[in-house]
Amino acid sequence: MSVPKAAVVGCSGPELTDAERRLFGDADPLGFILFKRNCVDPAQLRALVAALRETVGRADALVLIDQEGGRVARLGPPHWRKSPPASEFAAMFRADARAGVAAARLNARLMADELVAAGINVDCTPVLDVPVAGADPIIGDRAYGDAPTPIALLGRAVCDGLLDRGVIPVIKHVPGHGRARADSHKTLPVVDASRAVLSETDFAPFKALADAPTAMTAHVVYSAIDATAPATCSKKVIAEVIRGEIGFDGLLFSDDIAMGALSGPLGERVGAALAAGCDVALYCSGVLDETRAVLDASPPLTEAGSARLARALATAAERRT
Repeated sequence: MSVPKAAVVGCSGPELTDAERRLFGDADPLGFILFKRNCVDPAQLRALVAALRETVGRADALVLIDQEGGRVARLGPPHWRKSPPASEFAAMFRADARAGVAAARLNARLMADELVAAGINVDCTPVLDVPVAGADPIIGDRAYGDAPTPIALLGRAVCDGLLDRGVIPVIKHVPGHGRARADSHKTLPVVDASRAVLSETDFAPFKALADAPTAMTAHVVYSAIDATAPATCSKKVIAEVIRGEIGFDGLLFSDDIAMGALSGPLGERVGAALAAGCDVALYCSGVLDETRAVLDASPPLTEAGSARLARALATAAERRT
């Protein structure tokens, strides 16, 4: 069996075009990611997910979605439930920690039930970033509090709730986006906090959930560690911090390589992320020529990446109740 390419890509609309079918069938990406443009109603979504998997001929091909709840939710009314933002569970936790954790896990199960019904097997949540005063609001109410311990406990509950239904969680944005004073969708944030401060706060929730099956990198420069490149493209950050200090050994996705924080042609961005140590490059926009460029630049998933993928799939299967 051939090894899929180390890329997850989007598609343009609610149905695959003939050109997309040909491209995905020829290139064999590891998986796909869905956005609101792809999600109309339950029957349409099930058909699209099935068609995506059919193009690559793998029943377990990864199909990702950002279904955090709150303002980051690709599925919503009238066909799907409106889930609360992370900040509501943080407020519950402050009033009653046990109740907050239980509610976060239940909400994740309910989200997972809707994803499973559509055939989606990966949810890009929970956000484990620790926001600070003065940070850009891009994280904001997506965070499960403003301190490492509640974020870690609530993040664990979300992971558990998703895994209860066999959905793979993606912890993000490792090693921490909460201190960034710019939105990495638009420009490259630079964090100047010391290594000691980062270790004590920003990295802490990720350390607590280092056994998560998958994670997504932050397009953020941490000047105390590597002033030359964002985490996604930094061998030093990935090796020393993500794989080293944090101890994460699951499948590592880049954040979307088309975001404004990165520069250069898309093929070069793919190469930089994979060379730095990401297992998989993520491209979200669904523009056909750009998707082709990303897939052309993506090599097959490495042996280490394949082993991490197998562990993630096995974890979801074993934990499903």
